[in-house]
Amino acid sequence: MGRPARHGGEFVFGDPATWNTSDTSTVTDTRLYGTATARSWDRLHPKLIHRSSWTAEAGTLPVIEGTVIRLEVDHLPSGATPKPVWLWWSGTDAAPADVDRLWQAFLRRFDIEHTFRHFKQTLGWTRPKIRTPEAADRWTWLILAAYTQLRLARPLAADLRRPWEKPAPPERLTPARVRRGFRHLRTHAVCPAGAPKPSHPGPGRPPGRKNSQPTPRHDVHTAGKTGTTKPTAKRAKKSNTPRPRRIG
Repeated sequence: MGRPARHGGEFVFGDPATWNTSDTSTVTDTRLYGTATARSWDRLHPKLIHRSSWTAEAGTLPVIEGTVIRLEVDHLPSGATPKPVWLWWSGTDAAPADVDRLWQAFLRRFDIEHTFRHFKQTLGWTRPKIRTPEAADRWTWLILAAYTQLRLARPLAADLRRPWEKPAPPERLTPARVRRGFRHLRTHAVCPAGAPKPSHPGPGRPPGRKNSQPTPRHDVHTAGKTGTTKPTAKRAKKSNTPRPRRIG
């Protein structure tokens, strides 16, 4: 008698005796890892505790169901011994096609990280000092449009590689290497844009005049210390007639 169990049986990653029959199982032949076997268990949830992000949660903690995926491969490109990889997906009712797409997206995580690095360091995504959220959205879309052009120009650009870089076929050129030869594609364009007109910077605000359009400040909700705040000690004013120093 009593209330029913909230968590049910325990699922331990390192103990196969606690695993039930998997809901899905897929086998895929890969180029780098050989045969990849993926198994998934649906509607499993972690046992949350009142720590970390759940510290301020009052009462009974929620039950968050998801999908657990176990990925096994035959070998690694480095020759090391492969170990199974456990993945967690916050969705439920995953089909075999969903499981394959999830673990393949996990393997491409480094490509995604290098893409954001290219946005910031090469295309200057975070370089301008944007004043409004709307301007930040427009600048982000411009960066995406420039990145798309680099991808589309891959078969047209020449491989201007550095001395330490290996040659690559046109279909394998990175966006950074395409950007080096992108300026040479203007002569092959059907309707190139006109040359930019020379211009000079404006005079700016006259000296002594205050800025009539100050930059708006947006609250970033920085978490600060709560509780009693000590009063700030007042700094003693320096006397204009200091006392003479005694000598001898």
